[in-house]
Amino acid sequence: MTKVPFEQSVARATARDPRYPTDAYTFLRNALDFTIGAVNKGGVKDPGHVTGPELCQGVRKYAIEQFGPMVPTILETWGIGSTRDIGELVYNLISAGAFSKSNTDRIEDFDNVYEFRDVFVKPFLPARGAKPAKKSAPRK
Repeated sequence: MTKVPFEQSVARATARDPRYPTDAYTFLRNALDFTIGAVNKGGVKDPGHVTGPELCQGVRKYAIEQFGPMVPTILETWGIGSTRDIGELVYNLISAGAFSKSNTDRIEDFDNVYEFRDVFVKPFLPARGAKPAKKSAPRK
């Protein structure tokens, strides 16, 4: 299959599946580049290819690096609420000609890789039993 320019693929994908805006696809492409870079540092057999779970973990790390505690809000704005949504974005881009897949890749590889609340909300919650910081006395 001939690769289609990314912007053209995104236009096709958003026309076919309006659940996800252009920004979601741009974020995904950046997260994929981030993930490939991280995986290739480990000396993989198939440079440039990552599995669904690897991409989901890369999306997690990249999103936190880029947006910190705002990740859930931003991803929700883009219609991304689960790792399955990441898979839907990937497969929309595969159908549109921007990405390719191996014979063993399946959209189900993206199902339930992690819970968004566990990875994007809980790490930013205050520790249980943490005492509020003491306010210092005003200076005179």
